[in-house]
Amino acid sequence: MMLAFAKRNILLYFRDKTSVFFSLLAVIILVALYVLFLGDMTAKQLPDFPAKKALLMAWFIAGMLAVTSMTTTLASFGILVDDRANNTYMDFYSSPISRTKLVGGYIISALIVGFTMCLGTLIVSNLFLVVSGEAMLPLGKMIATSGVIVLAVLASASMILLLVSFFKTSNAFAAASTVIGTLLGFLAGIYIPIGSLPDYLQTIVKLFPVSHSAALFRQILMETSLIDSFANAPVEMKEEFLFEMGIFYEINGEKASGLFSVFYLFATTLLFFTLSLFVMKRKKK
Repeated sequence: MMLAFAKRNILLYFRDKTSVFFSLLAVIILVALYVLFLGDMTAKQLPDFPAKKALLMAWFIAGMLAVTSMTTTLASFGILVDDRANNTYMDFYSSPISRTKLVGGYIISALIVGFTMCLGTLIVSNLFLVVSGEAMLPLGKMIATSGVIVLAVLASASMILLLVSFFKTSNAFAAASTVIGTLLGFLAGIYIPIGSLPDYLQTIVKLFPVSHSAALFRQILMETSLIDSFANAPVEMKEEFLFEMGIFYEINGEKASGLFSVFYLFATTLLFFTLSLFVMKRKKK
């Protein structure tokens, strides 16, 4: 029953072309901004070094994947809000399926949608690299990136589930989605690299799971380009670039490893899913 309900939600998402479009709208805007001026602006802020173009393209793709993991799960959970607003939710309660399985169906569908859309974004980005004259991502990096996608989607879905548990109308959810879509470019460090932000804003960015997803994606996708770019550069110059561009974060004066970001995403996933289920169990509707 739970899987059948999840299938119903997935079909509703992909049948609604408008919903699919708006779930990718933040990514489309990011691509447009990067092509029009953001890419050149970021490049001009950095000194010239080998493989600069490939490095920045990988940096942007990583941020785009992090954003996609949240916007697509956000749109998928919009079905839950619609069901609640239209009282469809109450019809399900009168059926043999339990509330736990209902919530599980929404979660499973959101995870599948998020992973599918992120994987599609990764494949399209890989094709874009080839068209741009850059090397295609090797299979090993594709697999590693897919693993991070799973973790990023889990963390994003847990946050969004807690958020949507407080919404009862589609209009309120749509307004919140717009705000979130606008903020994600900053939280993922795409509009402005984290090193250019004031200390207090850097702290806020580091608290959001999406920023750690972006960091993990960057560590994988930029690895080869970083070696080529800083092969003959001082170690201090490379370290400054890593912190400036949000590839690694400095926490309490120490360089946070990729393993730290992995554990952080796991911890936030467990925390937000637990809070979400607690809130939803207490709601009558």
